[in-house]
Amino acid sequence: MTSDALPAGAPLVPPVPAPEHACDLPADFLERTDRTIARALASGALQPIRTEQTSIECDGVPHFSVRWVSSLALKDRARVDTVTRRRPDFNPFLPPEAALTVAALGPDHLVVLNKFPVIERHLLIVTRRFEDQSTALSHADFRALATLIATAGGLGFYNGGRIAGASQAHKHLQWIPAGTTDLAAFAPQGAARHGTATSNPALPWSHAFVALAGLAGNGGAQILQAAFAAACEALSIPAQANPMPAYNLLVNPQWLLVVPRTQEKWGNISVNSLGYAGSLFVRDIEQIETLRAAGPLAVLAAVGRPCRHAD
Repeated sequence: MTSDALPAGAPLVPPVPAPEHACDLPADFLERTDRTIARALASGALQPIRTEQTSIECDGVPHFSVRWVSSLALKDRARVDTVTRRRPDFNPFLPPEAALTVAALGPDHLVVLNKFPVIERHLLIVTRRFEDQSTALSHADFRALATLIATAGGLGFYNGGRIAGASQAHKHLQWIPAGTTDLAAFAPQGAARHGTATSNPALPWSHAFVALAGLAGNGGAQILQAAFAAACEALSIPAQANPMPAYNLLVNPQWLLVVPRTQEKWGNISVNSLGYAGSLFVRDIEQIETLRAAGPLAVLAAVGRPCRHAD
């Protein structure tokens, strides 16, 4: 079941439950996304944050990309404040803005544009009904994420709770296009057994990678959910707790990664899932030198869980 952006003021009536195959997206999904972006930019509903970007090199792992608000776009700082300020009394996803809504994704989710994107084509998979961001991911959540990645590739991720970098309480998974980050470059080298948790000894924080056999078709949700369970078991964290302990989840067509979290920020720098794929965001250029001096690996280790030999 799919649709173009919903008309303004249209109620989000929960649909009749649909079979597994009803979670498909159209073949022209990315083109539909671009059309929605163009309309939302023209109307002002979409408000990108203009950024500048640099790289920080690290021994033994790929470089890190660091973005900050452009000095040529000082007005965007207000948008950054909007993104980072938590307002428990405000829910932008119930319902989401019609102009930002790209498509329905099965009976339980909608795909919408991030209103204040730092990365182009940044999409959100939001639940139609309110569920808290700290609740366990459901089969429907995994099905929606697997469908989007099978359709468009790219990187899906989930900030499991405030400590993991979530800025909104309403459950939402996220997606960015391929080429923005490189999760595979952080994965263990060499052959990996599908469905079995493993780790990269070069990364100084507790984590579990699971190689994926493929997410296309109706079995994608089961593959993804089983991989998540295997990663959680390897890390000795529950896969279905309510609430869940804080964690970051990242998924591309080849790998699933779970990283337990112990704190949201290192100093004044907030870290979300994308940090563990080599992409960090700071508020201003001064923070870059602080980040460079400490080293991204040390920063990510500080907000994660210390490594254990079993991880």
